[in-house]
Amino acid sequence: MNTEGKKTRILWTDDEIDLLRPHIIFLQEKGYHIETANNGNDAVDLIQSQHFDLVLLDENMPGLSGIETLNKIRLLNAAIPVVMITKNEEEHIMETAIGSKIADYLIKPVNPNQILLSIKKNLDTKKLITRETNTAYQAEFRLLGEQINNARDFSDWEIIYRKLVYWELELERAGDSGMVEVFKMQKTEAGLGFSKFIRNNYLSWFSGNCKEKPLMSTGIFREKIIPLVEQSKKVFVILIDNLRLDQWRVLYPIINEYYTLKDDGLFCSILPTSTQYARNAMFAGLMPRDIAALNPQLWLNDDEEGGKNLNEEELLQRQLTRLGKKYRLFYEKVVHAKSGKKLVDQFANLLQYDLVVIVYNFIDLLSHANTELEMIRELAVDDSAYRSLVLSWFRHSQLLDIIRLMAENDITVVFTTDHGSIRVNNPLKVIGDRKTSVNLRYKVGKNLNYNPREVFEIKDPHAAHLPKIDVSSGYIFAMNTDFLAYPNNYNHYVSYYRNTFQHGGISMEEMIVPVITMSPR
Repeated sequence: MNTEGKKTRILWTDDEIDLLRPHIIFLQEKGYHIETANNGNDAVDLIQSQHFDLVLLDENMPGLSGIETLNKIRLLNAAIPVVMITKNEEEHIMETAIGSKIADYLIKPVNPNQILLSIKKNLDTKKLITRETNTAYQAEFRLLGEQINNARDFSDWEIIYRKLVYWELELERAGDSGMVEVFKMQKTEAGLGFSKFIRNNYLSWFSGNCKEKPLMSTGIFREKIIPLVEQSKKVFVILIDNLRLDQWRVLYPIINEYYTLKDDGLFCSILPTSTQYARNAMFAGLMPRDIAALNPQLWLNDDEEGGKNLNEEELLQRQLTRLGKKYRLFYEKVVHAKSGKKLVDQFANLLQYDLVVIVYNFIDLLSHANTELEMIRELAVDDSAYRSLVLSWFRHSQLLDIIRLMAENDITVVFTTDHGSIRVNNPLKVIGDRKTSVNLRYKVGKNLNYNPREVFEIKDPHAAHLPKIDVSSGYIFAMNTDFLAYPNNYNHYVSYYRNTFQHGGISMEEMIVPVITMSPR
């Protein structure tokens, strides 16, 4: 009800307004302030001179019609919700009203509860959603806490992370800052638990006796994509670099206009969760140590000059050859709007291929810009703002045009990524020599000096199927929201990188990432 504080003001316009007096009294008893008009011109004059929270508008009035009145109202106040009420059930009238962005459409005769429900739906929705969402999360809070404490394998953490992403988005929509803070504490607890889990289990996944190894980067093409091509389907793989599960969730409603889910899958990105390692491992179907051994000309270590992900097409072709697959393969990396537009313009040519792989680097570029450009740092101040930037890019990208074209041509599509990223805030001191890698979430080198309790250390890289730079080199990984900082010029370094989005280390956001199979509607 609206019996406390400022009353909600509603303008009801109907040429038979006197007959609606019982309805008006009913709404007034519910705490709403009701003004009335019996023609469109009077309604427009009232809206010009007074504030209203909602308009109830008859569609069929003498003089200025309901649709004409609606158009004039829109010119005065485009944001005010208008509920159209009519006796006319003709489809073109409904379509015109809906096309004019009305808030609701009711057919006469209406009863008071119908009107009340429409008002609540349009004015009290946020308050009701906040209340119901908070109640639901409170009920889930203890169960989720128990799942975090009892998680034993990667599939348990997949379930936990799905739930955390769901509640993060729901609570964000509800807008209760107090409950969001409670959620953040639980998410932090989960992040610490996941980091401990990886630290205790990651190396065991490379043992020949391991039965609980999750699907990892190396198995994506072999287990998720090649079986689809074998079904004589044209398959497009859209790999969006650095795409997190929460970001996928905000993109999905748009994609869902053209595609339906077939497999809403997750997989584990290998360590380090960086393009050089995780994406090369995906395209090669091999761990980095094996890429370096079998294809030394296609692998560059961290301390070597040159691009670290320039051979993806060749690595993928070699994987297909190794598996005995003779597909017509097309590969393209989109790094700017011009190359995206070129793909759209030449889309018809892509239909001749069995397997099309398109890599989009925008989110990874955004992540780096968040570190280097002050304007982007101000725009992406937290996870919610980061999601918003990703969504804005997607709405206006050529990728959306390609998705429409894929759907029109009945193409199966797999959306995936190589790794995610996490917003870091806690610096850890580490010392290394000039050849030590520069990534903030992992370091590889010799003579590294650090606190072993604060990081996940791999003294023997071959145990994690990682290449050795030299005989004494090892890897260390930052966990959860930590980042690795050098002690020289420490305060400036920490201030510059704190609250930026980084990848390469251990977190749910970086390691539990989507691989989604979809079919056109």
